[in-house]
Amino acid sequence: MERIGILIVSYGSRGAAIVDAFCRSEIYDVEVYVADRQRNPFNAKRAIAHKVIPDLDVEEICKFAKKHKDRIDFGIVGPEKPIINGVRDVIEKETSIPMICPTKKYAIEGSKVAQRYLFQEVVPEVNPRFKVFDQKKYKNLAEVKKNVWDWLDELNNQVAVKPDSSVFGKGVGVWGDHFNTREQLFKHFWANYERGPVIIEEKIEGEESSFQAFCDGKHLVSLPDTRDYKRAFDGDKGPNTGGMGSYKNVDDCLPFMTQADKEREIELMNKVFRKLKGRGSNPELRGIPLYNAFVLSKKGPKIFENNSRPGDPEILNLLPIMKDDFVEVCFKMIDGNLRRVEFEEKATVVTYKVPPNYGGYMKVFPKRVDFNEIGKPVDLGGAYKLSEKYGDAIRIYPGSMELRNGETYALGSRTVCVVGIGDNIQASREISLEGLKTIKGGSLWHRSDIGSKEHIKKSIEHIKKLRPTKQ
Repeated sequence: MERIGILIVSYGSRGAAIVDAFCRSEIYDVEVYVADRQRNPFNAKRAIAHKVIPDLDVEEICKFAKKHKDRIDFGIVGPEKPIINGVRDVIEKETSIPMICPTKKYAIEGSKVAQRYLFQEVVPEVNPRFKVFDQKKYKNLAEVKKNVWDWLDELNNQVAVKPDSSVFGKGVGVWGDHFNTREQLFKHFWANYERGPVIIEEKIEGEESSFQAFCDGKHLVSLPDTRDYKRAFDGDKGPNTGGMGSYKNVDDCLPFMTQADKEREIELMNKVFRKLKGRGSNPELRGIPLYNAFVLSKKGPKIFENNSRPGDPEILNLLPIMKDDFVEVCFKMIDGNLRRVEFEEKATVVTYKVPPNYGGYMKVFPKRVDFNEIGKPVDLGGAYKLSEKYGDAIRIYPGSMELRNGETYALGSRTVCVVGIGDNIQASREISLEGLKTIKGGSLWHRSDIGSKEHIKKSIEHIKKLRPTKQ
């Protein structure tokens, strides 16, 4: 077997899933070199070299790549921060290692404002109404507030408030979910406005789907849709999180989607891709430049936001069931000849287990928290043992975990996920939940309704109500 060295810039379970996908290659003898945010136990066990870079600083990642450049054939990046900060530009310039992620110029998730203007130019029919509030436009607080109030009048308060940058302030806030008065909204708005531009846009009612596509610079290859669960608690209650879990159906559509919905998503994203690509090929888009959150509304798909990276958790639904060798897929992206990617006809469910302070759980449900368990090691042994029962139908990917003296500890974000793979969503869900139940320590918790029949039925009924003539 031919030896292949791969640089992986990793954070969380997404990084572990990427490592796993490469290490399962049956064509290549893969060596992985991992630049990680912490000592992830999964990655540390499999990496030839494992470098912890807590802030994922681009220059430090580049130093690591330089050290091993004679053994590395290409690199791939999972988390958004180094992509936005130009990690590909720096590494390719300094080492000539081809990187699979967009360049800084095409990391369009770095600015939600720029995204909205791009979509308004290319696909205005699916862009929610929006207004950008920039410090350069207003003289004082009173003027800003008056303009916010006027815009709220126009949209009848049904809005979402978003900071321009993906790292500023308190993030996205939605009327009716995060605030119910204008003063609450303005407090949220101002916390972000002090740091940069803020968008207030029309709130869209509907069901979310996550669209992802691999890109080789010439072609945009659509992947199966997934459904992400952003809210912290069962029943879609609580604050938005990084994603508590997700599911994928057996085919490339979600249960509440039609094939026409999927085709429309592909059509829309290809329009955006052609605009970004220009004439011929644009290798700067290589990777996953378009990971898009759609809202399937009464009037069809609307664009919620776009990211320039693999989704977490959404890519975890897909990598374990990819038929094609992932190393080969990456080489095709680099060579500019990727035309399709095959997946098994399987459903998958991803569920995260998270620490007690995540998503405000400890404050809302203090009686459910075992305070004696907080800070103790987390035991994944029982989950790994389920591989004897389920084989390749289960995957355990540590996320925000750290290896210390042979034991694993939960950190502040999503601790570990279990991927269940089955012939339908419910079979996959049962495997995922069974795996989570065996994970002990740290007083971890999880949502129990990811991919549940009840939640899916609710989504289907919601779409039928919104679009009765199209069902």
